[in-house]
Amino acid sequence: MTTPATHLWRPSNARYVQIDGFVATPRGPQVPPPQPLAWPEKDPADTLDYIFDIAPALIANAGDSISTLDVTVNPANPGDLVLMSAVADGPRAVLWLSGGQAQTTYTVTITVGTAGGRMLARSISLPVVALAAVPVPQSALTTVTGQALTDPTGTPLTTI
Repeated sequence: MTTPATHLWRPSNARYVQIDGFVATPRGPQVPPPQPLAWPEKDPADTLDYIFDIAPALIANAGDSISTLDVTVNPANPGDLVLMSAVADGPRAVLWLSGGQAQTTYTVTITVGTAGGRMLARSISLPVVALAAVPVPQSALTTVTGQALTDPTGTPLTTI
């Protein structure tokens, strides 16, 4: 008898960001300012899962978890980045984001409410870049038919 296989979905750690400002930092004049939160770039055709982890903010409160999510995306014009869905997985918010205009960096603002009454809000940058097609520079060497000559990595060879 054949038994259907079930799929256990786990979000990808390739698009993971953890909340800032809740980890111990050394004291002194050399402390650098915190880096802005950013996910890796995506292609306009991608629909991917993105993780925002607030676990460092809940370290002393093991039973606390995300109970509400409010997500806004800016800019928010027709054809821009779209929030497909948002779910909570313990201390992690998992967002499914789709679309977007190439050469645009979006700001995704996530406001999290926890079961323990905490409210946290952070903005995360998400650059959208046309990754599916590499533009050929004007200085690229081409064949008679117009195809770009490339090195073994696929980078076009140029005259400069």
